[in-house]
Amino acid sequence: MVACGDGAADFEEVDDVESIRVPGRPGKAEIDPLLGEHDHLVVSGTDADLAAVVLRLLRKDALSGVSVGFVPADPASSVAALWRLPKTPLQALALALRGEVDPVPLIRDDVGGVLVGRGLLRLVRGVAYADEQVALRGPAASIEVTPDPDGPGMAVHVVKGTLFKRPATLYSRAFQIGCIPTRPVRDDVVFERAVNKWTWYRHTEDLRLVRGAV
Repeated sequence: MVACGDGAADFEEVDDVESIRVPGRPGKAEIDPLLGEHDHLVVSGTDADLAAVVLRLLRKDALSGVSVGFVPADPASSVAALWRLPKTPLQALALALRGEVDPVPLIRDDVGGVLVGRGLLRLVRGVAYADEQVALRGPAASIEVTPDPDGPGMAVHVVKGTLFKRPATLYSRAFQIGCIPTRPVRDDVVFERAVNKWTWYRHTEDLRLVRGAV
């Protein structure tokens, strides 16, 4: 198990679980040495921690050979809600260790990152497309992007006004926007600078996520 950050459970007392504690949102130095030794990783931490580990799998071309279980540190985890994972640590650990692999779409962006739960653009104005569909032309209170298992790869939820919260939802393999400068949010982490264009798109390989009961 890779226990990320101070809020993650490491389960050192559980038999047959090798627990390695690393900093939150671990990088190359912490994750790469594990990839040649293990074909299954369990990540205990936040959605951003999971994304950091998955990014290393992508960079090392290891997505097809390593499955990933997830024990969310936050009950409000978008990943847990999206893929219906248990929110209590022991139940989540049991599934992560012994559940079945069910490949799910992995979303990338055009600055080298990945999205495993929820992407968000707040108070944005511009022109956006979901594949060939016009998703936005003008202002929006928010645009939310999540992986979607039943469509071409992702769901795009556009809320155009603050008074009427029901989103317009489109399904696509890619989403792109040109807009006044904004700071995208990826798995609860705000991007470090404002950008006037952004793209999310489905990667050619899925994430081998453990989410099916045995």
